[in-house]
Amino acid sequence: MKTLLTATLLAVLSCAAFADIQDPPMNDQGPTRKLGRAISNILYGSTEFVETMVQINEREGSAAAFSYGIIKGSGRTFFRMGAGVYEFFTFPFPTYKGSFRPPYKSNIPWIHGGYEEFPPEIGFQSRFRYGRVNYGW
Repeated sequence: MKTLLTATLLAVLSCAAFADIQDPPMNDQGPTRKLGRAISNILYGSTEFVETMVQINEREGSAAAFSYGIIKGSGRTFFRMGAGVYEFFTFPFPTYKGSFRPPYKSNIPWIHGGYEEFPPEIGFQSRFRYGRVNYGW
């Protein structure tokens, strides 16, 4: 009886340990996501220029947007495109800290210097459904 209880407990614990390995935390970050991120950074990295100017205009005004915003937007655009080229050529390899995560600082809400994983969306392209509601009038 004691042997059966021990064998059952061991089987249950081994199944629980096996289930934890099936979906590791970094499973979403793989080579295909890195390649997709690289292509989007190369193609749509220029949206950083406009988005940075708009953010600075909202925070600091139009004079800052058309002076400091142009410089910062240009730098962010070239950085994002350069990061896209780097990730495009290294997408099969885990280069950043042994993983496929983006090599740049994430966008922390209270600091205005980070980057999102993908380029910003401009205009009507949005994943949110709050822009226009058709009531059938």
